This record gives sequence, C-alpha cells and structure tokens, in this order.
Amino acid sequence: MKVLVLNSGSSSIKFRVYEAQGEIRELARGIVERIGEEISRVRYRGPRGEIEYETRIASHEEGLGHVLKALTDPEKGVISDPSEIRGVGHRVVHGGDAVSQPVVVDEEVEAAIERFAVMAPLHNPANLAGIRAAKKVFPDALHVAVFDTAFHQTLPEEAYLYAIPYEYYEKYRVRRYGFHGISHMYVAERAAEILGRPLEELRIITCHLGNGASLAAVKGGRSVETSMGLTPLEGLVMGTRSGDIDPSIFYFLMKWEGLSADEVYTLLNKRSGLLGLSGISNDVRVLTERMEAGDEAAARALRVYAHRVKKYIGAYMAVLGGADAIVFTAGVGENSALMRSMILEGLEGLGIVLDEEKNRDPAAHGYVVSSDSSQVKVLVIPTNEELVIARETLRLLKSKG
Repeated sequence: MKVLVLNSGSSSIKFRVYEAQGEIRELARGIVERIGEEISRVRYRGPRGEIEYETRIASHEEGLGHVLKALTDPEKGVISDPSEIRGVGHRVVHGGDAVSQPVVVDEEVEAAIERFAVMAPLHNPANLAGIRAAKKVFPDALHVAVFDTAFHQTLPEEAYLYAIPYEYYEKYRVRRYGFHGISHMYVAERAAEILGRPLEELRIITCHLGNGASLAAVKGGRSVETSMGLTPLEGLVMGTRSGDIDPSIFYFLMKWEGLSADEVYTLLNKRSGLLGLSGISNDVRVLTERMEAGDEAAARALRVYAHRVKKYIGAYMAVLGGADAIVFTAGVGENSALMRSMILEGLEGLGIVLDEEKNRDPAAHGYVVSSDSSQVKVLVIPTNEELVIARETLRLLKSKG
C-alpha cells in the first residue's frame, strides 16, 4: 500500500512517497519550487535515480501534475499509475479548536481550514490549495489532513486562555493554539524509545528550533503548554519573527512611525527576530560565522535567541514539576552544537549537564548529549513530520477498510 505525503506552501510543494509492507519505508521524495514565478524547478529522488528540471508552473494543480510525472517516470518513478496511491496525507498548519486529530478531508474540514486561514494567512490558503489540487490529480485516493495545532488541543484552559475579555474567546476563538505539533509529538515519542521508558511516565520539554521555533511541555505524551499562540508569531525569537513582545509596542510603532496595522504585523513577522536584531541574516549558520569572526551584532542576536529558549525551558520545568528529558530538533536544534551549548549553559543547578564532546556529534552517541551525571537527559533527535503524516494516513485507510 502506497501513500503520498504533501506539504504545500505558498509557492512550493514538498512530497514524499511511503510504502507499507509491515514496516513503513520511504520510496521517494522531492519538491516543486517557485510555483507562479517565471522559472519553476522540479526535483525528485527515487531508488532508481534523480530527476531535476526547470519549467514554468503556474499553479499548485499544475505543480502536482509534475509530481505525478516524476512518480510515474518509466525509468526512475515508483508507480505506474496514480491509482497506486491509496492515500494522500496533507500537512495543514491551523485547524483551530475545530480539529483535534487527523481527519479524512471532506467539505466540513475544508471549511474549517478556510475559516482559520485568517490566523495563518501564510500557510492555510496554500495548504488548502494543495488539498484541492491533489483531489483532482489523485481522485481515487483517500485524502487525510494532519494538523500542526491538533497535538496541542490537550492544553488545559489555564494554558490556552489569554487574559483579555472572555467574550473574544467566545466570539472569535481567540486563544493559544500552538504549532509544530506533528514534530513535537514525533520527537517526544522517539525520546521515550531512545531512553527505553514508557512515554506515559515521562515529562519532556521539546524544542523545535528552526526558522520558525517553538517549545512544548509534554507530560505523559500530552501537550500541556507550548510557546506559540493564536498564531505562529508568539513565543521564541525566530528567524524573522519577533516572538514575545510587550503588546504596547504595536501601538507605539503605529503612533511613532505612522505604520498601519498590516505594516506592523508584517514587520513583526518578516523583519524582526534574528534578522531584525542583527541586521545581517535570519540564518543561525551565517550569524555563527559572523560571531566567530568578531561581529558583535551577530553575537547579540544569538545571545537573545539563546536566552529566550533558556527562559522557556525554566518555565516549562516549573509547569511540569521537573523534567526527565529535553529534546532539540529541527534545523537549528539538530545542527547547531553552539546554540545547544549557549541555551543550556548555567542550568546545572536544574540538573541539566551537557557533555560537550557528545554535543558535537549526537548521532555517534545515540542522540543523547547530556553527561552521565545529568539528572535531566538531553537528546538531539531529527524530526520526521512526513513519517507521522504517512502513519496517520495509513491508519485511517485501514479503518476505512
């Protein structure tokens, strides 16, 4: 049984194909980039070789046609006909509180994705465009939506409510939703496997640190607190997002700079974070190189980034009543030994002791980078959101018979 996993962005479609024969294994992967631009690019890698070319792709539906073309390529493809794809799993960012688990896509689900697009305007419209296009290209497949917000639907009321008039929650569902839920769930489960302990017994702080970044406090496999909020803007310092700020800053920027609400919203989402602090880049790798060369602006940005994560770790240890493990994942979390070291520096009093040698090469040490004496285990686990989506799609396929 084969399933296709799609992650549709505003101008891209990432895809992977999985096959279930006992264990789930990946057959192929690829990406369609620059949809809607003058020159688009298709890249594909399968067991019999790679395909790469440039062309003009005007829409997601046309892009999925190129996905199908690659998958059915006579020499390098992994299927001979689109009907071989039994299920298509879609990553969707925002499902609000209307969706708490993976679901088969129907008109009601599409309406929920559209309804919450106002809270994720960069993501939900593209996710929905991908779903509607895929239904045309793969009409015989079962289409499943897996939501980033779903894992955090277990947050208690005191964690998800904001201290504003309750009527705005009742009228507009203004509350904390949280994101990166697929990733947080996956690495928490993997941490339990690596540590050889039941997930139900563990208190885990998961740190998804990429261009977008968030933390989650996971107790017994359930999310009980997370750093992103109504939208992905709240919480940590990110590549171009401000994270937590005094809400009055919004007012004063409008007053002092004469900016509109839309302009301030764009500034906080696209011109802030590491980019805004440094004036150089939103990329931790670039900033690390510049810091090591003596650039104080780069060093300042990275210090603020690390401090914010450190502060949240301390807060989540309080929420959980201690922690058994801290997990780092995603681009920065998995690949930057420096950031892990900066974040955990000085936390020995909380029982967190990093082993710098292990930290430099996590894979060589079973992904555990804390010292043997550390009361709290520290792990670096590569995330795999696509595998989670494939599993959920297969589960719903089997339940439908």
